[in-house]
Amino acid sequence: MDILIHGRGGQGAVTAAKFLATAAFHEGKEVQAFPHFGIERRGAPSSAFLRMDEKPILLRSELEKPDYAIVLDPALLDDEKVRKAKHVCVNSKKARKNISNFDATSIALKIFGSNIVNTIMIAFFCLKTKLVSKKSLLEACSEIWHGDALEKNVKAITETLAKIK
Repeated sequence: MDILIHGRGGQGAVTAAKFLATAAFHEGKEVQAFPHFGIERRGAPSSAFLRMDEKPILLRSELEKPDYAIVLDPALLDDEKVRKAKHVCVNSKKARKNISNFDATSIALKIFGSNIVNTIMIAFFCLKTKLVSKKSLLEACSEIWHGDALEKNVKAITETLAKIK
């Protein structure tokens, strides 16, 4: 399974890929996560890619047609790779045809004080697809973040899952 995480510099697309890969690893899956950098500056489009499978992953190339795209900024929905994805999850209040939307920004602003929506969108994606459990998300969370950051990300995951149920 190929997953594209597309956002803007500073929104945490690369960290989101690492987070999802770690959580999937806790589920016993084979994973591979890697970033793609264009213009390296805050606000510029950035992507990260993730491969997930039950068996070893031998392919080492960029994704061409992702199974899923997780879009952190709705202004990036027209990206060519996002359009090629079979399923799209987007951070947006606005409902769109054939796209799963979730308002991650409102939770991020409340908990983090900024529009860093990566953890929230990964939690939403995992709930929609059932690829990774809440338990594995929380285990991965404690490996990646510590202290106040851990506390806030756990709260973001819990609040996301509560809103969707």
